[in-house]
Amino acid sequence: MPTIQAPHLSPLMDIEEDWIDYNGHLNMAYYNVLFDRGCDVFFEQLGLGPHYIKERNFSFYTAEAHVRYVRELHLGHKVRVAMQLVDFDEKRIHAYSELFHEDGWLSATCETMSLHIDMAGPRVAPFPDDVMEKVRKVDAVHRNLPRSENIGRTIEIRRK
Repeated sequence: MPTIQAPHLSPLMDIEEDWIDYNGHLNMAYYNVLFDRGCDVFFEQLGLGPHYIKERNFSFYTAEAHVRYVRELHLGHKVRVAMQLVDFDEKRIHAYSELFHEDGWLSATCETMSLHIDMAGPRVAPFPDDVMEKVRKVDAVHRNLPRSENIGRTIEIRRK
């Protein structure tokens, strides 16, 4: 397993022209694409990328995602995802990600719950022992990261 980054950083990614909406900025759906691509890089480094499903017939599904849009992105911007493992159990990974412009400013945040899936079902299944060991190693590094105030937020209209 490669050196564990804390948080894990994706390579820089481009905003694609087809992703720009009629308001002239990145459409909200494509923030999810960028977060998903950053997650894919993270899982690939854990040995849980596309080959994982081909070789072992296991994969991951996102069960829940909470995205916050902080600052608009536009065509020509380059971004990267910083991903942090927040928690895990034998079948789930709770992660928090931040989308940063290449100049360092925060554009969006995303909190997810991913399920480990046995594709024979498909159904939620425990991690194999070797995968659990990799997740524990990431946790040992990531648990020392500061916990963002954005983790665990709810959506509500506060009434006076």
